[in-house]
Amino acid sequence: MIKMKRSPLAPGHLPNVHPVDGVTLHAGYAAMKYPPGRDDVLLVLLEPQTQMAAVYTRSQTASPAIQWCRQAQSQTHGGARALVVMAGNSIAGTGSAGGDACRNLANAVAEKYGLQPEEIQISATGVIGEPFPRDKVMAILPCLGDQPVKWAKAAQAICTTDTFPKLASRCTQIDGVPVTLTGIAKGSGMIAPNMATMLCYLFTDACLNADLLQILLTRAMDKSFHCITVDGDTSTSDTVQVFATHRSNHASVSDADDPRLDDFRSALETICLDLAQQIVRDGEGASKFITIQVRGALNDRDAHGLAMAVANSPLVKTALAGEDANWGRVVMALGKTDFPVNPDRLCISFGDYPVCLNGVQAKAYDEALVATYLKGQEIVIKIDVGMGQVGMDKSGCAEVYTCDLTHGYIDINASYRS
Repeated sequence: MIKMKRSPLAPGHLPNVHPVDGVTLHAGYAAMKYPPGRDDVLLVLLEPQTQMAAVYTRSQTASPAIQWCRQAQSQTHGGARALVVMAGNSIAGTGSAGGDACRNLANAVAEKYGLQPEEIQISATGVIGEPFPRDKVMAILPCLGDQPVKWAKAAQAICTTDTFPKLASRCTQIDGVPVTLTGIAKGSGMIAPNMATMLCYLFTDACLNADLLQILLTRAMDKSFHCITVDGDTSTSDTVQVFATHRSNHASVSDADDPRLDDFRSALETICLDLAQQIVRDGEGASKFITIQVRGALNDRDAHGLAMAVANSPLVKTALAGEDANWGRVVMALGKTDFPVNPDRLCISFGDYPVCLNGVQAKAYDEALVATYLKGQEIVIKIDVGMGQVGMDKSGCAEVYTCDLTHGYIDINASYRS
Protein backbone atom coordinates (compact mmCIF):
# COMPACT_ATOMS: atom_id res chain seq x y z
CA MET A 1 0.00 0.00 0.00
CA ILE A 2 1.23 3.51 -0.87
CA LYS A 3 2.51 5.50 2.11
CA MET A 4 -0.03 8.21 2.84
CA LYS A 5 1.12 11.81 3.25
CA ARG A 6 -0.94 14.16 5.39
CA SER A 7 -3.36 16.11 3.24
CA PRO A 8 -2.23 19.69 2.52
CA LEU A 9 -5.83 20.70 3.32
CA ALA A 10 -5.78 19.13 6.80
CA PRO A 11 -6.50 21.33 9.84
CA GLY A 12 -3.43 22.73 11.54
CA HIS A 13 -4.30 21.09 14.85
CA LEU A 14 -6.89 18.83 16.45
CA PRO A 15 -9.90 20.63 17.93
CA ASN A 16 -10.73 20.78 21.61
CA VAL A 17 -12.96 17.79 22.31
CA HIS A 18 -15.44 17.66 25.16
CA PRO A 19 -16.15 14.34 26.92
CA VAL A 20 -19.73 13.07 26.77
CA ASP A 21 -21.21 11.69 29.96
CA GLY A 22 -22.25 8.07 29.43
CA VAL A 23 -19.73 7.33 26.65
CA THR A 24 -16.57 5.25 27.18
CA LEU A 25 -14.08 4.64 24.36
CA HIS A 26 -11.76 1.65 23.91
CA ALA A 27 -9.47 0.73 21.01
CA GLY A 28 -7.25 -2.19 20.03
CA TYR A 29 -5.22 -3.71 17.24
CA ALA A 30 -6.46 -6.82 15.40
CA ALA A 31 -3.99 -6.71 12.47
CA MET A 32 -6.83 -6.88 9.94
CA LYS A 33 -4.91 -5.01 7.24
CA TYR A 34 -2.55 -2.40 8.60
CA PRO A 35 0.92 -2.86 10.14
CA PRO A 36 1.46 -2.45 13.89
CA GLY A 37 1.53 1.07 15.25
CA ARG A 38 -2.14 1.93 14.89
CA ASP A 39 -5.40 0.57 16.29
CA ASP A 40 -8.03 -0.82 13.92
CA VAL A 41 -10.92 -1.72 16.23
CA LEU A 42 -12.99 0.73 18.28
CA LEU A 43 -15.40 -0.26 21.04
CA VAL A 44 -17.76 2.38 22.44
CA LEU A 45 -19.72 1.50 25.57
CA LEU A 46 -22.92 3.43 26.22
CA GLU A 47 -24.89 3.85 29.42
CA PRO A 48 -28.40 2.40 29.88
CA GLN A 49 -31.26 4.42 28.35
CA THR A 50 -29.11 5.46 25.41
CA GLN A 51 -31.19 6.13 22.30
CA MET A 52 -29.92 6.31 18.73
CA ALA A 53 -30.79 7.35 15.19
CA ALA A 54 -28.98 6.62 11.95
CA VAL A 55 -28.75 7.22 8.23
CA TYR A 56 -27.17 4.46 6.17
CA THR A 57 -25.87 3.98 2.64
CA ARG A 58 -28.33 3.73 -0.23
CA SER A 59 -26.10 1.15 -1.87
CA GLN A 60 -27.90 -1.90 -3.23
CA THR A 61 -24.88 -3.97 -2.16
CA ALA A 62 -24.77 -2.78 1.45
CA SER A 63 -22.51 -4.77 3.75
CA PRO A 64 -23.77 -7.28 6.34
CA ALA A 65 -22.77 -4.75 9.01
CA ILE A 66 -25.31 -2.28 7.61
CA GLN A 67 -27.94 -4.99 7.53
CA TRP A 68 -27.15 -5.91 11.13
CA CYS A 69 -27.41 -2.30 12.28
CA ARG A 70 -30.77 -1.75 10.61
CA GLN A 71 -32.22 -4.91 12.09
CA ALA A 72 -30.81 -4.29 15.56
CA GLN A 73 -32.04 -0.71 15.61
CA SER A 74 -35.51 -1.89 14.65
CA GLN A 75 -35.55 -4.60 17.31
CA THR A 76 -34.59 -2.23 20.13
CA HIS A 77 -36.73 0.66 18.85
CA GLY A 78 -33.61 2.84 18.87
CA GLY A 79 -31.93 1.51 21.98
CA ALA A 80 -28.17 0.91 21.96
CA ARG A 81 -25.53 0.00 24.54
CA ALA A 82 -22.37 -0.48 22.48
CA LEU A 83 -20.76 0.24 19.13
CA VAL A 84 -17.99 -1.75 17.44
CA VAL A 85 -16.14 -0.22 14.46
CA MET A 86 -13.49 -2.09 12.47
CA ALA A 87 -11.10 -0.63 9.88
CA GLY A 88 -9.42 -2.55 7.08
CA ASN A 89 -12.17 -4.90 5.94
CA SER A 90 -15.70 -3.80 5.06
CA ILE A 91 -17.31 -7.28 5.51
CA ALA A 92 -19.07 -6.48 2.21
CA GLY A 93 -18.99 -9.12 -0.50
CA THR A 94 -18.53 -11.96 2.01
CA GLY A 95 -21.92 -13.64 1.71
CA SER A 96 -23.48 -15.44 4.66
CA ALA A 97 -20.09 -15.56 6.41
CA GLY A 98 -20.28 -11.79 6.85
CA GLY A 99 -23.67 -12.00 8.52
CA ASP A 100 -22.41 -14.78 10.78
CA ALA A 101 -19.38 -12.65 11.72
CA CYS A 102 -21.58 -9.72 12.76
CA ARG A 103 -23.78 -12.00 14.83
CA ASN A 104 -20.76 -13.61 16.53
CA LEU A 105 -19.19 -10.26 17.30
CA ALA A 106 -22.40 -8.91 18.78
CA ASN A 107 -22.85 -12.04 20.88
CA ALA A 108 -19.29 -11.80 22.21
CA VAL A 109 -19.65 -8.14 23.25
CA ALA A 110 -23.08 -8.78 24.72
CA GLU A 111 -21.83 -11.72 26.76
CA LYS A 112 -18.87 -9.81 28.19
CA TYR A 113 -20.87 -6.76 29.25
CA GLY A 114 -24.18 -8.37 30.13
CA LEU A 115 -26.07 -6.89 27.18
CA GLN A 116 -28.39 -8.16 24.49
CA PRO A 117 -26.82 -8.76 21.03
CA GLU A 118 -29.31 -6.42 19.37
CA GLU A 119 -28.04 -3.61 21.61
CA ILE A 120 -24.68 -3.78 19.81
CA GLN A 121 -24.17 -1.67 16.69
CA ILE A 122 -21.48 -2.83 14.26
CA SER A 123 -19.63 -0.95 11.51
CA ALA A 124 -16.81 -1.97 9.21
CA THR A 125 -14.84 -0.11 6.57
CA GLY A 126 -12.11 -1.13 4.17
CA VAL A 127 -11.60 -3.61 1.35
CA ILE A 128 -14.67 -5.19 -0.24
CA GLY A 129 -14.76 -8.90 -1.09
CA GLU A 130 -11.94 -10.22 1.09
CA PRO A 131 -12.72 -12.81 3.78
CA PHE A 132 -13.36 -11.07 7.08
CA PRO A 133 -10.70 -11.93 9.72
CA ARG A 134 -13.28 -12.76 12.37
CA ASP A 135 -10.89 -14.74 14.55
CA LYS A 136 -8.47 -11.81 14.82
CA VAL A 137 -11.20 -9.46 15.98
CA MET A 138 -12.71 -12.02 18.34
CA ALA A 139 -9.28 -12.57 19.90
CA ILE A 140 -8.91 -8.95 21.01
CA LEU A 141 -12.52 -8.28 22.06
CA PRO A 142 -12.02 -9.65 25.59
CA CYS A 143 -9.29 -7.08 26.35
CA LEU A 144 -10.72 -4.06 24.53
CA GLY A 145 -12.51 -2.71 27.60
CA ASP A 146 -9.47 -2.76 29.87
CA GLN A 147 -8.26 0.79 29.27
CA PRO A 148 -10.31 3.77 28.00
CA VAL A 149 -8.80 5.91 25.23
CA LYS A 150 -9.20 9.56 24.30
CA TRP A 151 -11.29 10.86 21.41
CA ALA A 152 -8.34 11.43 19.05
CA LYS A 153 -7.20 7.83 19.43
CA ALA A 154 -10.75 6.62 18.87
CA ALA A 155 -11.01 8.70 15.69
CA GLN A 156 -7.70 7.32 14.45
CA ALA A 157 -8.80 3.72 15.04
CA ILE A 158 -11.60 3.95 12.45
CA CYS A 159 -9.43 5.41 9.65
CA THR A 160 -8.48 3.64 6.42
CA THR A 161 -6.86 5.84 3.75
CA ASP A 162 -7.49 8.93 5.88
CA THR A 163 -4.43 11.07 6.51
CA PHE A 164 -5.75 12.68 9.70
CA PRO A 165 -8.37 11.85 12.35
CA LYS A 166 -11.61 13.79 12.10
CA LEU A 167 -13.21 15.21 15.24
CA ALA A 168 -15.64 17.98 16.16
CA SER A 169 -17.19 18.99 19.47
CA ARG A 170 -19.60 21.60 20.80
CA CYS A 171 -21.01 22.61 24.16
CA THR A 172 -24.60 23.74 23.75
CA GLN A 173 -27.82 23.79 25.76
CA ILE A 174 -31.39 22.57 25.80
CA ASP A 175 -33.90 24.59 27.81
CA GLY A 176 -31.04 26.37 29.55
CA VAL A 177 -29.31 23.16 30.69
CA PRO A 178 -25.76 22.42 29.40
CA VAL A 179 -25.51 19.65 26.80
CA THR A 180 -22.42 18.26 25.05
CA LEU A 181 -22.17 17.02 21.46
CA THR A 182 -19.01 15.33 20.14
CA GLY A 183 -18.42 13.45 16.91
CA ILE A 184 -15.76 11.49 15.04
CA ALA A 185 -15.69 10.51 11.39
CA LYS A 186 -13.62 8.81 8.72
CA GLY A 187 -13.61 9.17 4.98
CA SER A 188 -11.23 9.99 2.15
CA GLY A 189 -12.28 8.26 -1.06
CA MET A 190 -15.38 6.64 -2.56
CA ILE A 191 -17.24 9.77 -1.43
CA ALA A 192 -20.64 10.58 -2.95
CA PRO A 193 -23.76 12.25 -1.65
CA ASN A 194 -25.83 9.16 -0.92
CA MET A 195 -24.03 9.18 1.37
CA ALA A 196 -20.32 8.96 1.02
CA THR A 197 -17.80 6.27 1.71
CA MET A 198 -17.65 7.35 5.27
CA LEU A 199 -18.45 6.59 8.85
CA CYS A 200 -19.57 9.19 11.37
CA TYR A 201 -20.55 8.75 15.02
CA LEU A 202 -22.07 11.53 17.07
CA PHE A 203 -22.54 11.35 20.84
CA THR A 204 -24.53 13.59 23.16
CA ASP A 205 -25.67 13.47 26.77
CA ALA A 206 -29.03 14.97 25.75
CA CYS A 207 -32.31 13.33 26.79
CA LEU A 208 -33.79 12.87 23.32
CA ASN A 209 -35.72 9.85 22.09
CA ALA A 210 -34.92 7.90 18.95
CA ASP A 211 -37.74 9.34 16.82
CA LEU A 212 -36.74 12.91 17.63
CA LEU A 213 -33.07 12.17 17.01
CA GLN A 214 -33.96 10.70 13.62
CA ILE A 215 -35.71 13.89 12.52
CA LEU A 216 -32.85 16.10 13.70
CA LEU A 217 -30.16 13.90 12.12
CA THR A 218 -31.95 13.62 8.77
CA ARG A 219 -32.28 17.39 8.56
CA ALA A 220 -28.62 17.88 9.45
CA MET A 221 -27.57 15.33 6.82
CA ASP A 222 -29.27 17.28 4.05
CA LYS A 223 -27.08 20.28 4.89
CA SER A 224 -23.81 18.40 5.29
CA PHE A 225 -23.03 14.81 4.33
CA HIS A 226 -25.43 14.92 1.40
CA CYS A 227 -23.55 17.97 0.09
CA ILE A 228 -20.09 16.46 -0.33
CA THR A 229 -18.37 14.44 -3.03
CA VAL A 230 -14.81 13.38 -3.78
CA ASP A 231 -15.22 10.96 -6.65
CA GLY A 232 -18.94 10.28 -7.09
CA ASP A 233 -18.76 6.68 -5.85
CA THR A 234 -21.07 5.29 -3.17
CA SER A 235 -19.74 2.94 -0.52
CA THR A 236 -21.32 -0.29 0.75
CA SER A 237 -20.69 0.76 4.36
CA ASP A 238 -21.71 4.41 4.75
CA THR A 239 -23.07 5.10 8.22
CA VAL A 240 -23.96 8.17 10.26
CA GLN A 241 -25.23 7.47 13.77
CA VAL A 242 -26.10 9.69 16.71
CA PHE A 243 -26.33 8.34 20.26
CA ALA A 244 -28.01 10.22 23.13
CA THR A 245 -27.06 8.88 26.57
CA HIS A 246 -29.81 10.74 28.52
CA ARG A 247 -27.31 11.88 31.15
CA SER A 248 -28.21 15.56 31.00
CA ASN A 249 -31.05 16.71 33.27
CA HIS A 250 -32.87 19.07 30.91
CA ALA A 251 -36.66 19.01 30.67
CA SER A 252 -38.33 16.61 28.26
CA VAL A 253 -38.58 17.73 24.61
CA SER A 254 -40.70 15.79 22.12
CA ASP A 255 -41.10 18.14 19.14
CA ALA A 256 -38.22 18.58 16.68
CA ASP A 257 -39.37 22.16 16.04
CA ASP A 258 -39.51 23.10 19.73
CA PRO A 259 -37.61 26.41 20.15
CA ARG A 260 -35.83 24.91 23.15
CA LEU A 261 -33.93 22.73 20.66
CA ASP A 262 -32.71 25.66 18.56
CA ASP A 263 -29.19 25.72 20.04
CA PHE A 264 -28.81 21.94 19.98
CA ARG A 265 -30.13 21.74 16.42
CA SER A 266 -27.63 24.39 15.33
CA ALA A 267 -24.76 22.59 17.08
CA LEU A 268 -25.69 19.28 15.45
CA GLU A 269 -25.83 20.86 11.99
CA THR A 270 -22.54 22.67 12.60
CA ILE A 271 -20.73 19.51 13.72
CA CYS A 272 -22.08 17.50 10.78
CA LEU A 273 -20.95 20.16 8.31
CA ASP A 274 -17.56 20.43 10.02
CA LEU A 275 -16.95 16.68 9.81
CA ALA A 276 -18.29 16.48 6.25
CA GLN A 277 -15.91 19.20 5.11
CA GLN A 278 -13.01 17.53 6.91
CA ILE A 279 -13.70 14.42 4.83
CA VAL A 280 -13.49 16.45 1.62
CA ARG A 281 -10.28 18.09 2.85
CA ASP A 282 -8.87 14.59 3.18
CA GLY A 283 -10.02 13.52 -0.29
CA GLU A 284 -7.58 11.03 -1.74
CA GLY A 285 -4.84 13.00 -3.50
CA ALA A 286 -6.64 16.31 -2.96
CA SER A 287 -4.76 19.59 -3.19
CA LYS A 288 -7.72 22.01 -3.31
CA PHE A 289 -10.94 22.38 -1.32
CA ILE A 290 -13.68 23.52 -3.71
CA THR A 291 -17.02 25.09 -2.87
CA ILE A 292 -19.68 25.10 -5.59
CA GLN A 293 -22.44 27.70 -5.12
CA VAL A 294 -25.47 27.59 -7.40
CA ARG A 295 -28.34 30.06 -7.46
CA GLY A 296 -31.04 31.04 -9.93
CA ALA A 297 -32.45 27.51 -10.25
CA LEU A 298 -36.16 26.76 -10.25
CA ASN A 299 -35.88 25.29 -6.75
CA ASP A 300 -33.33 24.12 -4.20
CA ARG A 301 -33.50 20.53 -5.44
CA ASP A 302 -32.53 21.57 -8.98
CA ALA A 303 -29.77 23.79 -7.61
CA HIS A 304 -28.35 20.90 -5.60
CA GLY A 305 -28.39 18.59 -8.61
CA LEU A 306 -26.63 21.18 -10.77
CA ALA A 307 -24.02 21.86 -8.11
CA MET A 308 -23.30 18.15 -7.69
CA ALA A 309 -22.94 17.74 -11.46
CA VAL A 310 -20.16 20.31 -11.44
CA ALA A 311 -18.60 18.89 -8.26
CA ASN A 312 -18.56 15.35 -9.69
CA SER A 313 -17.22 16.22 -13.13
CA PRO A 314 -13.75 14.69 -13.71
CA LEU A 315 -13.09 17.36 -16.34
CA VAL A 316 -13.87 20.20 -13.94
CA LYS A 317 -11.87 18.58 -11.13
CA THR A 318 -8.81 17.88 -13.27
CA ALA A 319 -8.89 21.39 -14.73
CA LEU A 320 -8.85 22.82 -11.21
CA ALA A 321 -6.04 20.45 -10.24
CA GLY A 322 -4.07 21.86 -13.15
CA GLU A 323 -5.09 25.43 -12.23
CA ASP A 324 -6.61 25.82 -15.68
CA ALA A 325 -9.28 28.55 -15.89
CA ASN A 326 -11.37 26.50 -18.32
CA TRP A 327 -14.86 27.64 -17.38
CA GLY A 328 -16.26 25.83 -20.42
CA ARG A 329 -16.01 22.62 -18.42
CA VAL A 330 -18.41 24.10 -15.87
CA VAL A 331 -20.83 24.92 -18.69
CA MET A 332 -20.54 21.34 -19.92
CA ALA A 333 -21.21 19.88 -16.47
CA LEU A 334 -24.32 22.00 -16.00
CA GLY A 335 -25.66 21.08 -19.42
CA LYS A 336 -25.45 17.32 -18.98
CA THR A 337 -28.08 17.29 -16.22
CA ASP A 338 -31.86 17.12 -16.54
CA PHE A 339 -32.25 20.33 -14.52
CA PRO A 340 -33.23 23.49 -16.44
CA VAL A 341 -30.55 26.07 -17.23
CA ASN A 342 -30.99 29.28 -19.24
CA PRO A 343 -27.79 29.46 -21.32
CA ASP A 344 -28.47 33.09 -22.27
CA ARG A 345 -28.51 34.17 -18.62
CA LEU A 346 -25.83 31.84 -17.31
CA CYS A 347 -23.20 33.57 -15.14
CA ILE A 348 -20.07 31.98 -13.65
CA SER A 349 -17.35 33.37 -11.41
CA PHE A 350 -14.20 31.81 -10.01
CA GLY A 351 -13.99 33.46 -6.63
CA ASP A 352 -14.73 37.14 -7.22
CA TYR A 353 -13.56 36.97 -10.83
CA PRO A 354 -16.38 36.84 -13.45
CA VAL A 355 -15.60 34.46 -16.30
CA CYS A 356 -19.01 34.09 -17.93
CA LEU A 357 -21.77 36.74 -18.08
CA ASN A 358 -25.12 36.06 -19.74
CA GLY A 359 -23.81 33.01 -21.52
CA VAL A 360 -20.63 34.49 -23.01
CA GLN A 361 -17.15 35.28 -21.78
CA ALA A 362 -17.27 38.24 -19.40
CA LYS A 363 -15.74 41.45 -20.79
CA ALA A 364 -13.82 41.87 -17.54
CA TYR A 365 -12.36 38.38 -17.83
CA ASP A 366 -8.64 38.33 -17.09
CA GLU A 367 -7.23 34.83 -17.43
CA ALA A 368 -3.98 35.72 -15.67
CA LEU A 369 -5.86 36.91 -12.57
CA VAL A 370 -8.12 33.85 -12.57
CA ALA A 371 -5.15 31.52 -13.02
CA THR A 372 -3.45 33.14 -10.04
CA TYR A 373 -6.62 32.67 -7.97
CA LEU A 374 -6.73 28.98 -8.92
CA LYS A 375 -3.26 28.46 -7.46
CA GLY A 376 -4.79 28.77 -4.00
CA GLN A 377 -6.00 25.84 -1.89
CA GLU A 378 -9.51 27.25 -1.33
CA ILE A 379 -11.57 27.66 -4.51
CA VAL A 380 -15.14 28.95 -4.82
CA ILE A 381 -17.14 28.60 -8.04
CA LYS A 382 -20.25 30.80 -8.14
CA ILE A 383 -22.93 29.97 -10.68
CA ASP A 384 -26.24 31.60 -11.55
CA VAL A 385 -28.15 29.37 -13.97
CA GLY A 386 -30.63 32.11 -14.89
CA MET A 387 -33.91 30.34 -14.18
CA GLY A 388 -35.01 32.69 -11.40
CA GLN A 389 -37.38 35.56 -12.03
CA VAL A 390 -35.65 38.77 -13.06
CA GLY A 391 -35.40 41.17 -10.14
CA MET A 392 -36.31 38.49 -7.61
CA ASP A 393 -33.74 37.50 -5.00
CA LYS A 394 -35.55 34.32 -4.03
CA SER A 395 -34.66 31.37 -6.26
CA GLY A 396 -33.35 27.85 -5.93
CA CYS A 397 -29.87 27.74 -4.42
CA ALA A 398 -27.42 25.20 -3.06
CA GLU A 399 -23.85 24.90 -1.82
CA VAL A 400 -21.79 21.70 -2.09
CA TYR A 401 -18.18 20.80 -1.42
CA THR A 402 -15.62 18.77 -3.33
CA CYS A 403 -11.90 18.60 -4.06
CA ASP A 404 -9.74 18.45 -7.16
CA LEU A 405 -8.76 15.21 -8.89
CA THR A 406 -5.01 14.68 -9.05
CA HIS A 407 -2.71 11.81 -9.98
CA GLY A 408 -2.46 11.11 -6.27
CA TYR A 409 -5.99 9.69 -6.38
CA ILE A 410 -4.87 7.17 -8.98
CA ASP A 411 -1.74 6.24 -7.02
CA ILE A 412 -3.73 5.58 -3.84
CA ASN A 413 -6.47 3.52 -5.44
CA ALA A 414 -4.20 1.62 -7.78
CA SER A 415 -2.38 0.21 -4.76
CA TYR A 416 -5.30 0.02 -2.31
CA ARG A 417 -5.20 -3.75 -1.85
CA SER A 418 -1.42 -4.20 -2.02
